[in-house]
Amino acid sequence: MKILHLDVSASDVATSHTRRLTSRLVERLKEANSGATVIYRDLVANQLPHVDLTILHAWMPENANDPELIATLGRSKALVDELKAADVVVVGSPMYNFTVPSTLKTWIDHVAIAGQTFSYTAEGPQGLLSGRAYLVLSSGGIYSEGASAGNDHLSGYLEAVFRTLGLEQINVIRAEGVAYGPEQDRAAMEAAIERIEELTAAA
Repeated sequence: MKILHLDVSASDVATSHTRRLTSRLVERLKEANSGATVIYRDLVANQLPHVDLTILHAWMPENANDPELIATLGRSKALVDELKAADVVVVGSPMYNFTVPSTLKTWIDHVAIAGQTFSYTAEGPQGLLSGRAYLVLSSGGIYSEGASAGNDHLSGYLEAVFRTLGLEQINVIRAEGVAYGPEQDRAAMEAAIERIEELTAAA
């Protein structure tokens, strides 16, 4: 098993809910799959540049030797190749202002490349990848249900992205309401850990 592990929380491991949870999840996956290997990307410590039109031009075959585009293509291709090689993708993402951190959106923009990770067909986009994803999400409020559910532009967006790329088996792990006080914070983390244990027991 090849695991691609992405962390995007701006907090350090001591205070980040998602960093602590993805670390536990990856360890459990490794325990359940002897010989599993992990590629780890901290998209905060090693931020990617926001994409512009150069990424479109860089992937065009006729521009393969353009010195101004070689670095752009090399960076994007390395990320695409990592994703293609992965059997499992683990993403740890807090909710920032109802949606994904910009660091994660930038990674998505580097890997969601037509002709590489998905293709356009008469029936719509068709994913070219396979495998499964674990989305480890945290939020200060509660967005999976209730009055604020309509403001969740994190989980649905990430599920749509990975399904578009072809990863049909998507597992969501949430730590919600962590800003509601120590008791709720602890309960949210315990629920997320229990979910991890359930999912990895059959991994």
